[in-house]
Amino acid sequence: MRIKILLFLFLAFAAGENVQAQTGFPFANEIQAFKHQDSISFPPKNEILFIGSSSIRLWTDLEQRFPGKPIIRRGVGGSELWQLVDYYTPYILFPYHPRKIFIYAGENDIAGGKTGKFVFDEFQKLFEMINKQLPDATVYFMSVKMSPSRVKYFKEVAVANELIKNYLANKPNSAFIDLNTVLLKSNTSMPDSSLFRADYLHLNSKGYDRWQQVLEPVVN
Repeated sequence: MRIKILLFLFLAFAAGENVQAQTGFPFANEIQAFKHQDSISFPPKNEILFIGSSSIRLWTDLEQRFPGKPIIRRGVGGSELWQLVDYYTPYILFPYHPRKIFIYAGENDIAGGKTGKFVFDEFQKLFEMINKQLPDATVYFMSVKMSPSRVKYFKEVAVANELIKNYLANKPNSAFIDLNTVLLKSNTSMPDSSLFRADYLHLNSKGYDRWQQVLEPVVN
């Protein structure tokens, strides 16, 4: 009887630890939804992966904008780049074995109080992880955008973009894609608010039109 009681207490403790670990997993419900989707129809290898935060999640017509292109869209709303590094790669990156990986992340890290240098450091970790696991994949970093509602973070956004751009300049199978310039007002260095939704944070259809124009030559 005593052994049974001890076994019960051990199992109860282990279950509690597991639940606590799951509770700490950021955006677990969205990751679970992707895994459920994959369980129904898993994407073939060598497709084109778009991964990152809500700018990818909310680009709901991404696949339609590039007809005939084998695109996998895995945006996690509100996520940060460090979470992609620490949590998501085994679930919504490496299993797909994509030939091209487009990454949009880092904006939420900066808005959460982290520096542009922190975003660069996390991207460098991610890039090295991808090179180790998927050495034949081409990595595209989509520049952190300057959202009108986050003007006070523009300095750190610029730091992150410049560091990542310089880092990728001499790296094979990679590219930094400037998606900020096409969102600026004519003859200014400020974003055009008409390209954003009412929250002045996420792009509207016209904003995604601009991104599409830049991406078309490399999404193939």
